[in-house]
Amino acid sequence: MEKGKQFDIDKWTVYRAYKLVRKNKGSAGIDGIGFAKYDEHLQDNLYKLWNRMSSGSYFPKAVQAVEIPKKSGGSRRLGIPTIDDRIAQMTVVLYIGERLESIFHENSYGYRPNKSAIEAVGKVRERCWRYDFVIDLDIKGLFDNIDHELLMKAVRRHVQEPWILLYIERWLKAPFALEEGTEEPRKAGTPQGGVISPLLANLFMHYVFDEWMKREYPYCPFERYADDIVIHCKSEAQAEFILDKVKERMEQCKLELHPQKTKIVYCKDKDRTGEYPNTEFDFLGYTFRGVFIKDRTGRIQKNFLAFVSKKSCQSLKDKIKAMEIQKRSGSKIELIAEIINPVVRGWMNFFGRYCKSAMKKTLEVIQRRLVRWAMCKYKRFRGHRRRAELWLRQIKEREPSMFAHWALVG
Repeated sequence: MEKGKQFDIDKWTVYRAYKLVRKNKGSAGIDGIGFAKYDEHLQDNLYKLWNRMSSGSYFPKAVQAVEIPKKSGGSRRLGIPTIDDRIAQMTVVLYIGERLESIFHENSYGYRPNKSAIEAVGKVRERCWRYDFVIDLDIKGLFDNIDHELLMKAVRRHVQEPWILLYIERWLKAPFALEEGTEEPRKAGTPQGGVISPLLANLFMHYVFDEWMKREYPYCPFERYADDIVIHCKSEAQAEFILDKVKERMEQCKLELHPQKTKIVYCKDKDRTGEYPNTEFDFLGYTFRGVFIKDRTGRIQKNFLAFVSKKSCQSLKDKIKAMEIQKRSGSKIELIAEIINPVVRGWMNFFGRYCKSAMKKTLEVIQRRLVRWAMCKYKRFRGHRRRAELWLRQIKEREPSMFAHWALVG
């Protein structure tokens, strides 16, 4: 420990934290300082931050509150810390991340290294074939409602460093800075947008749900991605019993299940033919339900499968529409491909893992927008859609990989 410093914090770890935060980009916090300005005096800024953290005089600024519209209506509040505060939080993540990672449950997938959403989808898909019922859980505003006292109790079980405990408590108490210039105190929650929030939320849910399920109901496997949870049950009676117990558990831990969005689902297919009110559910952008498909012998059979949801399809359509490529009539087709491809390729990679054919109709919408762009760009195609379609097909034959969606349509 350096002379005169209350806490022993490694300078190199603070610099590593800066590099990781810089890589993630993000907008300025309440102080209005973005990375361009911060980097002008980078060495001084990092030294001052390290010095304040090491001496115990570091206090986070208020978190900039930003309301983000939700697809289902309403809005979700994000909290944007300053760059200094993001670096400080990342420093703590570097100190305790691996330590906490080692205790987390194998069926917790969200915000974890070497875990992914598509793995969670695959595990849900596999277990739905073996278990007849699913409990589709929806927790109301997890990040906004985490109880600070219960969270710190969990943190203290695994963290002994006084400076880390001190600064986590300060981050939890940092107020929201609202648009009208006022500040709103925080009595619960860890704001979405904070670097350390996913780690803290996972730790909280590890004790609230994961370890509790493992201890009390090990015969009912589950998948959890942050606050999205699926529990598998053998019977409707078992599902109803477990759901009642989960509600009680959430109330004990000061959380609440959404009454309309939480439901018991029957995995109906050719072998499970009972009549129940709910026979499908969504998880991480996929819809799970029984669909008729051909088996290896050519027979039409109903199987319980995962495929891209209507919401996920509409989300991609909205993104492509917002690009307004038809207005870019001055751009070459190669530039249009550069604009569209990153979004489409990422979407296809995720939703193409299971049931690729379900993506086709959505990708055809992209192709139609490309046809409209060609009709706006070239006079010879105006009013002649078929000519534009033929021209694009010819380009596809020469350069089939120019557009990502051409792998399935076009």
